[in-house]
Amino acid sequence: MAKANSISDSEKVTEHIQQLDSSIAGTVEMIRQIILSTDKEIAEQIKWNSPSFYYSGEMKPFDPKEYKRDLIVMNLHKNKIMLVLPTGAKVKDTSGLLEGNYTDGRRLIKFSDSKDVALKEKSLRKIIKDWLKLINK
Repeated sequence: MAKANSISDSEKVTEHIQQLDSSIAGTVEMIRQIILSTDKEIAEQIKWNSPSFYYSGEMKPFDPKEYKRDLIVMNLHKNKIMLVLPTGAKVKDTSGLLEGNYTDGRRLIKFSDSKDVALKEKSLRKIIKDWLKLINK
């Protein structure tokens, strides 16, 4: 049992992805690599039973319920791939990639397959970079 607790957050994400249905696992891994390679201060973990990505750098103090550190949480329910950006409304998205108009500030990005990810990669990277510029460091 001790071994399970000693694996890194990244190893936990890898294990989680390996347990996904083969129809989406490759696409999820592709999205993961895009997110992580966009900025060296993006880290990953399992949060809400899904791969999630957050800003790992220094920030001014804030209420944890504001989710200011959280960047993206994957929602992989029923083998659909959706990225939830808890504070995505703050980002000025001109690409149309961010969907939804939730009162809590969330925005969503949906992917159908790896071809869809490849088509949306440039816009996804821009949204992440724009979000990182808004962090209260």
